[in-house]
Amino acid sequence: MLLFLQSLANGLNLGSIYALTALGYTMVYGIIRMLNFAHGDFIMVGGFTLFYTVPLMDSLGIPKPFAIIIAVIVCVTVGVATEQIAYKPVRGHGSMTALITALGMSLILENLALVLFGTTPRNVAAMFDLPNITFGSISLPGKTLLTLGIGIVTMVLLMIFVQKTSIGKSMRAVPEDRTASTLVGINVDRVITITFAIGSGLAAIASMMYVTSYVSIKNELGIALGLKAFVAAILGGIGSIPGAMIGGLLLGLIEIFVKVYLFPAWYEAITYGLLIVVLLVRPAGLLGRKDNEKV
Repeated sequence: MLLFLQSLANGLNLGSIYALTALGYTMVYGIIRMLNFAHGDFIMVGGFTLFYTVPLMDSLGIPKPFAIIIAVIVCVTVGVATEQIAYKPVRGHGSMTALITALGMSLILENLALVLFGTTPRNVAAMFDLPNITFGSISLPGKTLLTLGIGIVTMVLLMIFVQKTSIGKSMRAVPEDRTASTLVGINVDRVITITFAIGSGLAAIASMMYVTSYVSIKNELGIALGLKAFVAAILGGIGSIPGAMIGGLLLGLIEIFVKVYLFPAWYEAITYGLLIVVLLVRPAGLLGRKDNEKV
């Protein structure tokens, strides 16, 4: 029972990281039908930002969790700059052009990190000093439960934002009919920029959750997490925010339980094999629609 509960907590924690990353994919795809393969690299940017800012906060006597705010600002800046400089000029030139541009931006960010930080993995200083939480004879890491809670709360707040706010309603309206949205006064370019900003901010929170649980970061972190998040988005239904949340959590649970109980050496192959099965059996994903007209 102890192993099961620990695996459940670890799976939900990992799944929350995948879900937050997948939300960035699915929000951008939902509005402009573009797979932003550079999104995973925003998490890498957030991780290196935390590597430098956490010790800085400590030396200044500022609570270390405030480093997360700086990471969010940096990731939002990088995400919006990427959209304005690289993606906006090729908007309307076809999906293949956008896809190649996104892959190119991913390689640029990875190689820039390689030049700046090298290939040596960096260990991020702990932001939270929490005791283990004990339930009878079962003890779970406090930081794991905290990051899991942060991930779930963030996803719920995002759902409320998209459903209840005027900007969120605009984000849902634009993919339904971009021309009609413009006619009723919606600034489509502004909505797209805000979407990139929100997705990049979520990437920063995902990087915080990752370094809290797994400590080490390197320049290749983005592509590894990005691919897993892409699988999560497809599993849940690309373009669906609830789908991205459910797909990420399911993928994290599957990965951890396969690693613990079934085939430890095969969990990566099973993860990507799951993508093939989903595409064959239900191409739209668990909550996706065939027309994919969602945000």
